[in-house]
Amino acid sequence: MKKSFLVVSIVSLFASVAQAADAPAPAPAVATNFSLTTNYKFRGQDQGNNKPALQGGFDWTAGGFYLGNWNSSIGFTSAGIEMDFYGGYKGEITKDFGYDVGVLQYYYPQANKVVDYNVTEIYGALSYSIASVKYSYTVSKDYFGLGETYSLVFGGATPKGKGTGYLDLSANYEVAKGVTLNGHAGFTQLSSYLKNVGYQNYADYKLGATWDAGSGFSLAGAVVGATKKNFWGDINKARLILTVTKSM
Repeated sequence: MKKSFLVVSIVSLFASVAQAADAPAPAPAVATNFSLTTNYKFRGQDQGNNKPALQGGFDWTAGGFYLGNWNSSIGFTSAGIEMDFYGGYKGEITKDFGYDVGVLQYYYPQANKVVDYNVTEIYGALSYSIASVKYSYTVSKDYFGLGETYSLVFGGATPKGKGTGYLDLSANYEVAKGVTLNGHAGFTQLSSYLKNVGYQNYADYKLGATWDAGSGFSLAGAVVGATKKNFWGDINKARLILTVTKSM
């Protein structure tokens, strides 16, 4: 099922590229964003020791093609920063029915690395109206250092994180002018290697709202958390997160 999904996404990508070649190319554009949030959670898990985080990045677009970078302060590496680099192509199959395929590199510029947290994923997404579904697949050898951490603690060969998948279901519905309800459910399916040494799959969730305050500012509040707290600990605990963002 995963392979079929990726094949369909790739075929859609090449079909759109072929169509775009015959159309006038839109002028490239760059958008930036900066945020201050009370806590940074990734796939339902705390990334900054439940402390405020500064975040920001940019997106370059030309037609359906895009490249971008996003960064956040974190609390689990010596460098204290996560840097994401991504690129891909998005377009429409029919009106309101869109797709997006690309690659994403999570990079942690640590000095004196004990565990390498870097991860590379490929992804494909489909969207219709207010809802979207996205699947991300890990192609790097480890998944955020889980295999290396296990080997460091228990010894033996390092279990591979390659093959870990993440399913993202999201919906955003405008209930009043400038006010949008945000809902999300996700599921992390770890590689068989990681599960065989005891790591557990888990689900995560988000329910909140965003208010467009004008002039590029937005305010958001959401409850975000994840299951399997008995295994993963307090990083999966549900928390109320408040965020202010400036987009330009």
